[in-house]
This record gives sequence, structure tokens and C-alpha cells, in this order.
Amino acid sequence: MAQAQTGKPQGRWQTFHEKFVVEERFMSVTARRNLYRTAVVLMIAGAVLFAVILAGVLQHGGISAADEPVRTWLLTLRAEPTTIIMIILAVIFGPIGLPIIVLIVTVAWGLLAKHAWRPMLLAGAMLTGVILAQVIGHIVERHRPPIDLMLFGADSTFSFPSGHVLGACDFLLVTTYLVFSRRKNPMSAVIAFIVAGIGIFFAAVSRLYLGYHWMTDALGAFSISLVILGGVIALDTWRTARIPGEQVTGTLSTADTSQD
Repeated sequence: MAQAQTGKPQGRWQTFHEKFVVEERFMSVTARRNLYRTAVVLMIAGAVLFAVILAGVLQHGGISAADEPVRTWLLTLRAEPTTIIMIILAVIFGPIGLPIIVLIVTVAWGLLAKHAWRPMLLAGAMLTGVILAQVIGHIVERHRPPIDLMLFGADSTFSFPSGHVLGACDFLLVTTYLVFSRRKNPMSAVIAFIVAGIGIFFAAVSRLYLGYHWMTDALGAFSISLVILGGVIALDTWRTARIPGEQVTGTLSTADTSQD
């Protein structure tokens, strides 16, 4: 009886401990190198794109010259059924809807999964996006399009970058990577990223259509998200990707958990 009684707490402690042990995934040297290269390319591409967009925004030229024509064109597309759809998208990816979705996904994923590493990465990426959006917004202090053209209530906060679009990009791109990076079928990852890209496109269009952002606000948010995604890939690869024969303290190999 004493062994049985002491076994239960030990079993619970072991389960709790394993929840925060990072599970290793084994791959070839080339595969791991390619992941690091992808991470670096994404971060550099995102940083360069952001710099170009920011320069245009601050100088009121360059790529930002397309902001007004794009806004004017979207005004011609306004119709009641389309507006309803765009408002729904804005609510889903807004400051209330998206945090609820992220909270449900991360908590459920963290509880149901054997290891909490990936949902913790997702939560960290989302929090990083929120902080960057707020900091950059207060530094740039860009004004939004005219309030009288906004279709879902007035908003006088800063416009660049779009928090809605950044949140949508981070959630869709990072979640897609964290889920499909563990799949052996590369085509499933390609399809998933295409679907994520479609979701990002409509999230961005909804903000422009409803009159809350300029085109460069959305592009700036996307560029920041590329940097965050690259950082997530680099961190995840460093912490979990192993060459057969490597052993790192604090991780748990897939071979050790194959019977669980």
C-alpha cells in the first residue's frame, strides 16, 4: 500500500515534469541546416521589407505612394454584404476575438499535448507581436485614414503597423509552422501555408476595406511577422532539432516517448 500511495504523487510529478521537457526530433545535418537558413532568410527579408516600408511611411513617398490609390479603389467596392463579411473578419482578428482564440488554442494544446514547448512558443510569439506593435506604433505615430470613412466605429489610435494584421500573421504563420514542421509530408505544410496566406490576405483586406489602415500598415505588420516567424523557427530548431547521436540535457528524445 505504501508503494502504491507514493507511486501516485511520483506519477503526477513525472507527468508535470515531462510537460516542460522539450521533446527532441531527429533529422539529418542538411535538414537542420536548411531550417536555420530558412529562419535567417525570413528574418533578413522581413527586416529589409520593414525598413523599406518604414522609410516610405516616414518620408511620405516610395511604396507609401500607393496607399491613397488603394484606399480610393477599395471605397468603390463597398457594398452591404461585403461590409458584413469584412466586419466579421475584423472581429475575429480583433483585440477581443483573436486573444480569446489564442488563449483557447494555447491552453487546450498545452493541456492535451504531452509537452508544452510548442504552445508556449506560440504564446511567446503572439506576445512579442503585441509588444512590437505597441512600441513601433508610439514611435512612428502615424495617423489613420479619415475617421468619417471608418465603417465599424471611430478609432484614433496610431495606424502603423496594423495590430490586427500582425496578430493574424503571427497566429496563422507560427501555428502552421509549429504544427506542420513535425509532419513527414512536405506537401501538407505547403498547403497549410497557402491556407494561412489566404487568411492573412483577407485579414489585411478587411482592415483596409473598413477604412482603418493604409496598405503599408498591413505590409509593415506582415514584414514584422516574418521576423518573428524566423525567430521562432531558429529557436525551435536550436532547442529541438538533433542529429542522431546528439544528447542535450533538458530534452526528451522521441525514441524515449514512442511508447507513451
